[in-house]
Amino acid sequence: MAVPDEIDLARDRDLQGRRKDAWVRRSLMTLVALVPILALFNLFGQHPTTSQAAVPAATLSVYAPTKLRGGLLWEGRIHITAHQEIKNAILVLSSSWAEGMSINTIEPSPTGEASDNGRLEFTLGHIPAHKSFVLYMQFQVNPTNVGHRSRSTTLFDGSTKLAAVHQKVTIFP
Repeated sequence: MAVPDEIDLARDRDLQGRRKDAWVRRSLMTLVALVPILALFNLFGQHPTTSQAAVPAATLSVYAPTKLRGGLLWEGRIHITAHQEIKNAILVLSSSWAEGMSINTIEPSPTGEASDNGRLEFTLGHIPAHKSFVLYMQFQVNPTNVGHRSRSTTLFDGSTKLAAVHQKVTIFP
């Protein structure tokens, strides 16, 4: 069988002068495969962490991922344990909880919701001594939301600040 005029066997079959090309392609394919492998080891987010602040009046725990990626559905859980009676529990979340996020649900629904200078303010009401209140929130990361944020959660009894938790959040594309 004759070789077509357009084909140069030394170059096209034997890769003469093009041996590096195959390794470049293999290297690029390895880099593409590396991204999902790193994601399997949770490098790009979703694994939640617990941050906690304990004071004599209460313990405030925030259980939420600090590494997120665009499109990710995730849940945050805020757990308040009252060591003494909290008459009017108010939870204030910094604006970065909602910035670039879609809030899907908040359960149980707070008795009141407000905006405090751009921050989210949830009135939870009375928490008896030695009892707990758990607030669940579901979010989705908007795909254009990329960067680093500082996220804070503060517990008040009326106008008295009881405890605060601060977290650093990284959002990957």
